[in-house]
Amino acid sequence: MKLIVGLGNPGREYAMTRHNVGFITVERLAEKLGVTVTEKRFNALIGQGRINGEKVILAKPQTYMNLSGEAVSAMLNWYKLDVADLLVIYDDMDLPCGQLRLRPGGGTGGHRGMESIIITIGEDSFPRLRVGIGKPALARFATADFVLGRISEDEADLLREAIDLAVEAIGCIVREGINQAMNQYNRKKAVPIPPVSSDTS
Repeated sequence: MKLIVGLGNPGREYAMTRHNVGFITVERLAEKLGVTVTEKRFNALIGQGRINGEKVILAKPQTYMNLSGEAVSAMLNWYKLDVADLLVIYDDMDLPCGQLRLRPGGGTGGHRGMESIIITIGEDSFPRLRVGIGKPALARFATADFVLGRISEDEADLLREAIDLAVEAIGCIVREGINQAMNQYNRKKAVPIPPVSSDTS
């Protein structure tokens, strides 16, 4: 069994913000698996499905980002899972918009949700999938304003492709392990699909 957690903030006002890329990825994965992430347990919305025959728990903590560890710790304890069976998906300003980066462990990278998880469970040796959101073009934008800002149309094209790649990568992690997924997906970058020309001449 694997626990796949997307990080974000609950509430309609945060639904399409950059900080909610983790939620959006879990929702896209759930859609692909034909399941819903709506059951309220462990201060999270959860759903259950299977990837290549293996049971996966999909979760979106509802504690707000800075307390994500509370929900993750409760789920790990309830399902009696090792931290190696946890995968956390979250946004990363240090990666260009649309870039993916898989790692088997590591630090917080300044991400408050990851900081909460690592402090609460007392471990940092769990797989994580970062989805790049880039940095604001103007330095005057505060980090909080940027990550809590709504995804622009240009970003949406890149992130849509990145999230589809992320869903593929998650399947690879479950089937073949984190190392194989890293080899396949850390080199890939989302490229927006160009619009179809309406010129028929």
